[in-house]
Amino acid sequence: MESVALIMAAGRGERAGGECPKQFAMLGSRALVAHAVDALAAMPTYVVIAEGQRDALATALGDRQVAGVTIGGATRQDSVRRGLQAIAAGGGARNVFVHDAARPLLPAHVLAALSRALETNAGAVPVLPVADSVARAGDALGAPVDRTGLVRVQTPQAFDFAALLAAHASWSGDPATDDAQVARAAGMTVATVAGDPLLDKITHPDDFARAEAMLAARLVSRSASGFDVHRLEPGLPLWLGGVMVPHTHGLSGHSDADVALHALTDALLGTIGEGDIGSHFPPSDEQWRGAASHRFLEHARDLILARGGRIDHVDVTLICEAPKIGPYRDIMRSAIATLLRLPVRSVSVKATTSERLGFTGRGEGIAAQAIATVRLPEDF
Repeated sequence: MESVALIMAAGRGERAGGECPKQFAMLGSRALVAHAVDALAAMPTYVVIAEGQRDALATALGDRQVAGVTIGGATRQDSVRRGLQAIAAGGGARNVFVHDAARPLLPAHVLAALSRALETNAGAVPVLPVADSVARAGDALGAPVDRTGLVRVQTPQAFDFAALLAAHASWSGDPATDDAQVARAAGMTVATVAGDPLLDKITHPDDFARAEAMLAARLVSRSASGFDVHRLEPGLPLWLGGVMVPHTHGLSGHSDADVALHALTDALLGTIGEGDIGSHFPPSDEQWRGAASHRFLEHARDLILARGGRIDHVDVTLICEAPKIGPYRDIMRSAIATLLRLPVRSVSVKATTSERLGFTGRGEGIAAQAIATVRLPEDF
C-alpha cells in the first residue's frame, strides 16, 4: 500500500472530564475518533485503543470500516509500536501517517503538505510557531525562555513506514513524547510543514467548546424544499406531522401517507443531494407497505449526521380545507423536533387553504410543502 493511517485512541482522557474517554466523546454529530477516521478515509486506517474499549469504538464509528484495531500498551510509544506491527502484519505500506484522535479537525491542506514533504524526506510533521511568552513555572514565575526557533508540534506525523518501524524497534530510552523524537534518534530527517490551529489537541473540558466553535465555522449552509400530496379516503387513520389527527378521512398511500413527514424527508434529502423519498423507500418494495413515516425522516436525518451535518431549521406548510391544523400544531412541532433531535423552536408547522380551489379545495386530498436548512462541511 502507498500510505496508511494509524490513529492513536488508547488514552483514558481523564483531564478532559466527561463520562467516557475523550476520543469517544461527541464533537458536533460525531465522536472525536470518528472525525479522525473520516479525515483519513482516503487511506486504509488502523486504530489503537485500550483494553476494554472495542464496544466504545464500534459505537463511535458506526458503519465506518477500518483496516484494523489493535490494543495499545502502557505508554503512547508502546501503543504506536503495536500499531506499526499490526500494519506490518497486514502487508505494510510505503508511508504511515500517525495521528491522535484527540486532534479531530484535520484540514486537507495539512495532509497534502505532509505528503509532498515525504517525497524528499523520511519524515514530516506539522508545526505552529510559539506566539506567547514562555517562562518556567514554579512557586514564583521564573525567567523567560527564549522562544526563538520554538514551535508547537502537532499530528498527523508522516514517515517512511519501514524506517519508522525500525526506529521504534531500536529505541531504548525513556518513553518518547512523539514519533518525530523516535525518528530523529534513529537518524531520520524530519521536515516541518505549516500546521493549523484546527489541529490543536483536545485535552481539557474547555477545549471542546473551542473545537465546537471551530467546527461550526467550517460548515456551509444549504437549503432544499420538498413537496408531497396524498388522497383522502374515508375510514383511514390520518397521520400528519407524526401525529394521528381525529378525522373522518385519512390519507391513502403505500406507507402511512404522512404528507408532512414525506415533504420534510424530501427537503432533508435535497440538502445533501440524495434524491427523493421514492429512491430510498420505493413503493414497489412491500416492506414499506403501511410503514410509519417517521422511519423515512429518521433515515434522512441520519444521512445528514453521518456527513458531519447539522440540521438548523425546518418549516412545513400543510394545505387543506379540513381538518383544522391549529389545535395540533404544537404537538406536531414537538413530534418532529423529537424525530430530528432539535429544539422545538427550530421546527415550524403552518397551515393554509387553497381557497376551495383544486383537489385540496374540494377536500379530495392534503398537500404539504417543506423547506430544510442544514449546515454541512464544505467537502461533505
